[in-house]
Amino acid sequence: MGIFYTVSDELIKSGECTDIYFQRADDILTVENKNPKVTVEVTAANLSYDWGIFCGLPDVLKLLEGISVDVFAMQEGSIFYSGEPVLRITGKYRDFAKYETALLGFLCHASGIASSAAMIKACSGDVSVLSFGSRRQHPAISAMIERSAWIGGVDGVSNTCAPPGIPLMGTMPHSFVMCYDSPNEAWTSFDRHAPPEVSRVMLSDTFCDEKTEALSAAKAGATSVRLDTPRSRRGDMKAIIEEVRWELDVNGYSDVGIFLSGGLTLEDIISYRDIVDGFGVGGAIANAPVIDFSLDIVDIEGKPISKRGKKSGVKEVYEFEDGTHIMLPFGALVPENSRSMLKIFIKEGQILSMPDMQKSRGRVLSALQKFI
Repeated sequence: MGIFYTVSDELIKSGECTDIYFQRADDILTVENKNPKVTVEVTAANLSYDWGIFCGLPDVLKLLEGISVDVFAMQEGSIFYSGEPVLRITGKYRDFAKYETALLGFLCHASGIASSAAMIKACSGDVSVLSFGSRRQHPAISAMIERSAWIGGVDGVSNTCAPPGIPLMGTMPHSFVMCYDSPNEAWTSFDRHAPPEVSRVMLSDTFCDEKTEALSAAKAGATSVRLDTPRSRRGDMKAIIEEVRWELDVNGYSDVGIFLSGGLTLEDIISYRDIVDGFGVGGAIANAPVIDFSLDIVDIEGKPISKRGKKSGVKEVYEFEDGTHIMLPFGALVPENSRSMLKIFIKEGQILSMPDMQKSRGRVLSALQKFI
């Protein structure tokens, strides 16, 4: 462990970041000389929405690389439903058992963020959504948060440690405005010195009434005004936004947009999407509930088996052209006009292909057109 309470790549890759019962089970199975060939499936029984977005696959592939297993999985960015296997591993049980903790952690967390981002983006309509929430999570996982949010469909992210290929977007903090004698000085300075490609979105609720600062910001050259009114104000946020919009319009600034941030929920997105031009979403994406995946043995030495409450035997998931799915036992007749969703990614420990982040995002955006 370094100076922060984080676990190194080396410990995770070695399988040492695991639940203690896996170590104890491995010790006993080793003494008993038991190491059956098994197939396990990763499924989620309960989802926050009717569907989820599968995300986090690259980390799983790197985790299992070099281990004598075969790995099949849905393409990253796929929509999945309750009970469907999103990932399948076949190999000797003790060879990969200790990796279950990390594997599920990768998938549960990333898929939860991607799923929430996708739902928020779908409900926002044509309004831009930016991921502003990496500060709500441990900084060591900022790259994962922003990658998952991007795959889920957000239009940009704020954290500078986001993976390459994701647009970095942001406005200005209240502290920046407070470093000047007046908001007007702050906005003027920002307009003078910020790179030309940076949008002139001026934070307009630091000291005064929102419409007063918004109008002043518009006069100072704002392309948009950002409202980040704390919920402790207990005002009617929709009425505040409508008032700001009215004053901007009647004063000749109808081209100045309104960007909203500050503890936004999915319900807020739906309520305000018709009266704002952009959302900065924090905890509702970055701190989204995880997808509660579990990993279960479904076959031992070629014989179907399952614990209580699970379906035994290896399964396939097929997708039809209209986006609907059907789950069938492995080896069943393939339905017409369908495709198998589980593709091989690792063969005997060798990675055959890695997900492409932009293609994963495209898969989500395309699917949302059918399902929302």
